Amino acid sequence: MQTITRLDMLRSAVAGLRGGGASVALVPTMGALHEGHLTLIRAARGQADHVIASIFVNPRQFGEGEDLDAYPRQMERDAQLLAAEGVALLWAPLPDEVYPEGYATNISVSGVSAGLCGADRPGHFDGVATVVCKLFNQVLPDMAFFGEKDWQQLAVIRRMARDLDLTRPPVEAIHGIAIVREPDGLAMSSRNAYLTPEQRKHAAVLPRAMRKAIATLGAGVPQGEVLETLRADLLANGFDSVDYAEVSDADTIEPPARPDANARLFVAAKIGGTRLIDNMAV
Repeated sequence: MQTITRLDMLRSAVAGLRGGGASVALVPTMGALHEGHLTLIRAARGQADHVIASIFVNPRQFGEGEDLDAYPRQMERDAQLLAAEGVALLWAPLPDEVYPEGYATNISVSGVSAGLCGADRPGHFDGVATVVCKLFNQVLPDMAFFGEKDWQQLAVIRRMARDLDLTRPPVEAIHGIAIVREPDGLAMSSRNAYLTPEQRKHAAVLPRAMRKAIATLGAGVPQGEVLETLRADLLANGFDSVDYAEVSDADTIEPPARPDANARLFVAAKIGGTRLIDNMAV
């Protein structure tokens, strides 16, 4: 596996991988890899001749007071995991390669970015859309793979790619891969490492409470009552606060237009200083 940190070297290496018409898939990450990331790598290997993974802790998607400095960085371990999974190239750009001095461009995706995490973390999805667009332009992959745990992020990226004509060449397909969960149901996340053993035990309440809420909705209990009970369950079982618990349309991230709409339950809640998110189909 090649590890590359400079753009001129990246473009030369990608051109070499494409020799003979081979296809290339991109799996963007911020590192601190876990089984969820490796599942994306395996899905990409099943679709493309070569897989490129990127590791870049993007400062533009962290707001004031968030965990940019504390975000886990373990490049050597991550590189070993990627090499073991058959990744052809690790793109690990230096910060000045992504945002050189004088950088002044920002991509903002309205609509799908407005609610949920977008409301709680102003500017977050602008940072996501900007860096993903740059990664697409740097790597020029045939396809890209993202996890569905960050469902709203995936919706923002798909909207951005459609609006900027990126889902024709160069990026022909954006694949969302199902959430990978721990044995107790907690969605895998790099931020789970922040939890103390006691907090980790309480964190498993989140997926259980969500499944219970979905079953109650299916039994015809009014949505407002169900969501209030969900919030109360979390607060009574170790969570310190609930940023949101909402049912939204899976594509627009707005309230469902019809009772039979393609809806999902979205939750963000905090234990101590750790913010956990999850989503499930309703």
